[in-house]
Amino acid sequence: MKLHTIDTGFFKLDGGAMFGVVPKAIWNKQNPADENNMIKLAMRCLLVEDGNRLILIDNGIGNKQDDKFFSHYFLHGDDSLEKSLNKKGFSFGDVTDMVLTHLHFDHCGGSIKWNNDHTKFETTFPNASYWIAEDHWNEMLAPNPREKASFLKENIFPIQESGQLKLLKHGEKIHDAIDIIYSNGHSQSMMHPVINYNGKKVIYLADMIPTQAHIPVPYVMGYDVRPLETMSEKSSILKEAADKNHVLFFEHDPFSEACLVEQTEKGIRKKMDVKMEEM
Repeated sequence: MKLHTIDTGFFKLDGGAMFGVVPKAIWNKQNPADENNMIKLAMRCLLVEDGNRLILIDNGIGNKQDDKFFSHYFLHGDDSLEKSLNKKGFSFGDVTDMVLTHLHFDHCGGSIKWNNDHTKFETTFPNASYWIAEDHWNEMLAPNPREKASFLKENIFPIQESGQLKLLKHGEKIHDAIDIIYSNGHSQSMMHPVINYNGKKVIYLADMIPTQAHIPVPYVMGYDVRPLETMSEKSSILKEAADKNHVLFFEHDPFSEACLVEQTEKGIRKKMDVKMEEM
């Protein structure tokens, strides 16, 4: 097995929304805001290569939306989903499994693209099974008002129409070396793949802990539907990661892809950065 970091570019979101009740005077030191109070965030995905399986976890925001949509999020950077896959020697057709942690647009937008004639949408990965938690899918079908704007139908329903959708029940596995844990604080039944790799566990955090700056338990996004539940879920994962030396993989951290954590007098904090290519 081999793990590859897949960078799909950067975007910006409001810093206050990203850090909830934490004062700007604190979070701005780690994630400096621009003149519009926006902070830089990555859209980092993880590719698991194992024999004839090529498993991609999340796929960024995609490129099919119009200019008005993208103008809200200030996309920038030289990386894209396709370019990053190509750099690793792969193409869209090589991906066998597309794992979507949840269906917010910055995590699943790359699932669907325009066809060559720009007349209809089609799946980006024609040979892949698209894995989504069944409970999360059902939540998306009747979304709460807080999340509704993040579920874009053009990112989601073409997957179902293609016949490639696979709904995953709790307790089911995608791969023998990948366990799935679930959280409900950010979004109902958000999936967190836990990859057993070279004697360590790599936990894909998605939006539970989007950046290293969010490691302190009270640092919870304003986007979360159940912030107190997020805090409880974070506490559990961080404690186990500190105790057992698990690697935490960050989807949105603009500076670091992963780290180890340790217990300190101030609580659990970063111990050291980790790169997938060096594991």
